[in-house]
Amino acid sequence: MSTSKRRNRYTVAFYNVENLFDITDNPKTNDDDFTPSSRLRWNKKKYHRKLSKIASVISQLGSNQSAYPPAVIGLVEVENAKVVKDLTRNKNLLNFNYKYVHYDSPDERGIDVALMYNNDFFDVISSKTHSLLLTDDKGEVDYTRDLLVVKGVLNNEIVYVLVNHWPSRREGEKQTEDNRIKAAELTRGVIDDIKKEDDTSKFIVMGDFNDNPHDKSVEKYLMSNDLYNPMKELHERGFGTTTHYKKWHLFDQIMFSKVFFDTEKSDHTFLGAKIFKKDWLRIYKGKYKGSPFRSYIGPFYKGGFSDHFPVYITFEKEV
Repeated sequence: MSTSKRRNRYTVAFYNVENLFDITDNPKTNDDDFTPSSRLRWNKKKYHRKLSKIASVISQLGSNQSAYPPAVIGLVEVENAKVVKDLTRNKNLLNFNYKYVHYDSPDERGIDVALMYNNDFFDVISSKTHSLLLTDDKGEVDYTRDLLVVKGVLNNEIVYVLVNHWPSRREGEKQTEDNRIKAAELTRGVIDDIKKEDDTSKFIVMGDFNDNPHDKSVEKYLMSNDLYNPMKELHERGFGTTTHYKKWHLFDQIMFSKVFFDTEKSDHTFLGAKIFKKDWLRIYKGKYKGSPFRSYIGPFYKGGFSDHFPVYITFEKEV
């Protein structure tokens, strides 16, 4: 593809970076494993190695589609603003004008969601978070990640970017399904409230939903006739972004307003969606062969990237 054509194309990405913790203990959260004296022996060398690996991936996302790394990239499993700032300042991203939006969430492990953006192509107008209110079996508050909503200008076009990290399946898929339905209802409610103020609003909804595109939380409670989910087709073709007991799941998804198919109503036209799944992002041998190459398998340090592949979509801008 010619360089001139790639200059009119922009990517929007999402990446679960799996436990991007600094090495300092936060007494208010359960981050004890990620300190130098912990069982994982998480130290400065491992931390900076992880930063470089994640930054290298981000710098290459969509490079065959666009002349630039992602204009916008949602991140989950980041511990705090410091780790996002360190990521933007890594040598692999230093030449790009990345800034970020981050809020501390009440998650018990201390992991948050964030949005990184290339300020050459995206300007933030406003941002806020919405808390997901859950309770456990005892009726006590079950703290989890917030929903991040960023209103910004993507190449002169106003869009809302919503970054999600829905409750996990750790205690069982069916046992935790209601929590993800509540997360879907929260996200759907935020979209509908914004549309009440301006029904021409455009949305990009991304995240680790801990459910597949066809699961009830996504299909029934989040999706509506205003959104399109390109990940649905990829899932139908058997593709995934993370594995559990050798089964592939496509939890990492990006949806968007259908108006991005209409050249008369949008400056950006959707071209396609991809999972970034290079061979060097995979475990190359053993019983986990082919799965995403992660930092740890159990307590054993492997020095990989993440247990999720990143995903991205490509837009072409009218000139």
